[in-house]
Amino acid sequence: MKFLLNLTVALLLAGTFVQAQTTSATPGKGKVSGAILDEKAQPFPFVNVLLLKASDSTLVKGLAADDGGKFLFDQVPAGKFLTLVSMVGYQKSYSAPFNVNDDAVELPTISLKTDTQALNEVTVVAKKPFIEQQIDRTVVNVENSIVSAGATALEVLERAPGVTVDQQNEQLKLRGKEGVIVQIDGKQTFLSQQELITLLRNTPSDNIEKIELITNPSAKYDAAGNSGIINIKMKRNKNYGTNGNLNLGAAYAKYGRSNATATVNHRAGKLSTFISGGAFFNKGFNNNDIYRRIPFEDKVTIFDQKTERTNKSQYYNVRAGADYFVTDKTTVGVLVSGFYNNWSNPFGQTNTRILNEDLSLQRTFRTDVFNGGKMNNVSANANLKHQFDDKGKELTFDVDFVNYSGSKKSNLDTRYFTPQGQEETGSREAVRNNMPSDINIGVAKLDYAQPLGKGKFETGLKTSFVASDNDMIFETKADEWVLDPSRSNRFKYTENVNAAYVNYNAKITKKLSYQLGLRAEHTHSIGNSVTLNQKRDRNYVNLFPSVFLSQQLDTNNVLNISYSRRIDRPNYQSLNPFEFYLDPYTFQRGNPNLKPQYTNSFQLVHVYKSKINTTLAYSRIKDMIADELPQQIASENKTFVTSDNLDNQDNVSLTVSFPVTFTKWWSLQANFTGVYNAYNSIYLDQKLEIKQASWNMYASNQFTLGKGWSAEISGWYNSRAFYGLYAANPMGMLNAGLQKNILNKKGTIRLNVNDIFWTNRFNGTAIYKDIDFKVKSEWPSRQFRLTFTYNFGNQNVKGARQRNTGSDDLQKRAGGGS
Repeated sequence: MKFLLNLTVALLLAGTFVQAQTTSATPGKGKVSGAILDEKAQPFPFVNVLLLKASDSTLVKGLAADDGGKFLFDQVPAGKFLTLVSMVGYQKSYSAPFNVNDDAVELPTISLKTDTQALNEVTVVAKKPFIEQQIDRTVVNVENSIVSAGATALEVLERAPGVTVDQQNEQLKLRGKEGVIVQIDGKQTFLSQQELITLLRNTPSDNIEKIELITNPSAKYDAAGNSGIINIKMKRNKNYGTNGNLNLGAAYAKYGRSNATATVNHRAGKLSTFISGGAFFNKGFNNNDIYRRIPFEDKVTIFDQKTERTNKSQYYNVRAGADYFVTDKTTVGVLVSGFYNNWSNPFGQTNTRILNEDLSLQRTFRTDVFNGGKMNNVSANANLKHQFDDKGKELTFDVDFVNYSGSKKSNLDTRYFTPQGQEETGSREAVRNNMPSDINIGVAKLDYAQPLGKGKFETGLKTSFVASDNDMIFETKADEWVLDPSRSNRFKYTENVNAAYVNYNAKITKKLSYQLGLRAEHTHSIGNSVTLNQKRDRNYVNLFPSVFLSQQLDTNNVLNISYSRRIDRPNYQSLNPFEFYLDPYTFQRGNPNLKPQYTNSFQLVHVYKSKINTTLAYSRIKDMIADELPQQIASENKTFVTSDNLDNQDNVSLTVSFPVTFTKWWSLQANFTGVYNAYNSIYLDQKLEIKQASWNMYASNQFTLGKGWSAEISGWYNSRAFYGLYAANPMGMLNAGLQKNILNKKGTIRLNVNDIFWTNRFNGTAIYKDIDFKVKSEWPSRQFRLTFTYNFGNQNVKGARQRNTGSDDLQKRAGGGS
């Protein structure tokens, strides 16, 4: 299997070394500049401009106009040329031929006119690449991927450059760093890592338009999130009239799963509305093998555990919104969404052998486990946007309310057996726990922007209040169920964050621009363990500066440099000192002494021809919050995981993203990320020092086969890496998909295979002080999927209002670890 995986990686990357033979002129000293206006004689930004040879109209160079509608080609060789200016929905405009003789040529102003016929009849045949690199973010265009059809949001994230999905410990990382902020339509999910992974695992990719990876946010964003922001944008109304789409999907991976989603949009006059809903049903499994050695008083006890679990889940969601255009300059809107997520493990069993150091059998035990839970969500947002008469002056106001309610349940029934296989008399242990939780969030946010001098000034205020209530009820059974007060705990948490920011961006020269920002945040939090009668009150103020510089070196090269300071506050359930048991010897414990972590990040980005993106980044994290750190109570042979602060983490990463077009029918998008992590701390009264270099890659081949057929072959690979104390072996997968357009291109059928060789499995070790264990884990990563999509109604292309809500940076921290 290792040979197949290595061969797969080699084949995926082989294309990147194939170079098409092209003939290009020697760069000259000529320059060609111009400006573009729309029908109202206003500057037309970001229009496509092509420089063509006058003799045969072959392409010499291409670029997009800047935000002022201006463009500049430099290093143009001597010769005769013309320009082509184009934008979807507008008539193409060709310039008259002109000569360049190592001099500067300024073209007459170009005006674009609306193409009425095109707007009524246009059919968009070009599509964005699966991964698109922009100046300040990486965009994963989910709806354009064949192999992503019928998948889940979590499976799509596995293919995103620089994103690592740790299925074993249920964590997300970006460029090798924890602390990722996950947003849905600009609104944070506000869940624990486990709850977030569960939500993404049950969210169909057919609901998703694109995923944005923002690795160094500006002061306009909340300061939380040391490794950046992952923003999942759901599909929205983009059209006038009434239209919609329907998606049906089915998959098989030992067990079956199915999904259905539907969206209806209506836009007429001053009112734009939409409603969408979906359902997802899944049955899967998760198998784990854990082998651990526990030394105590010159004696070693060995636990050899094998766990098999099946899981079932149901997920329903609905989203509805309306925008009313009061005037040309004032818009009000409402957005309501909610979901219901129910999951359970109808079968779960752990069989454990307890061995002496010489591998002789002491005893065995079997734990039958039932885990389950549900999570309900309701979110409401009201928004006002007003544009003043002065160009560029804008005011937005948001009010949000969000509620999460749910519960987790677990029942454990353990029986012990002698080495001969006989059940020990009176050894049966039965325990159960139930943890209902309720989270309420209120947010108000005001943002204002206006031109100032040669640039743009932005400022804003934000206040948020969060109240979380978790009640862990732990019971043991003798003749009847009895409350165990030593392991039960009610934990309440309240947090108020008030923030203000200023941001200014401008150009120093035509090619050099900058952005300066400063954010101030005041935090007051109270964690109250009601059962233990323990309160922890924190009250602090922090400043978070950000600096961005962008230099256009020439027509093809742009260089960006940025710095920012960020904070990550502990998750609410991580602060809760409860104990959540998986079996009598394995559990999770909260840590009420967790402190916030602070990150200073530096980033250097080079963009070549708006296609090849290279990012070099460095960050230092102080008081790093490490989740899933293992500890042991050796005298009782117990192992537990918890969250704790490590002193420092240094992270260096290099990311390269580039496309390759081999022929008209074959193109490739490749992404490579190299990461170096160094941990330096005192942990469990011993110096912890880990230095690890790792890398991951993603490559996607797109094939246009003709007559409505297309195909895709993609894959990713993660090298050996450290996740906290865990050293994980390499992982990867290969995927293939086939697509056919039907019903006059209104319908699409997709067939794909995910993880063909089933190489996406976790295999890791943790060795530190008296901690010595190995973990293997597998889940239904290999899947066969069939999906059908149908679009109905008016499909004219017309953009709708895009906006974020006021709680865009709040909804992550509803809980702690797993």
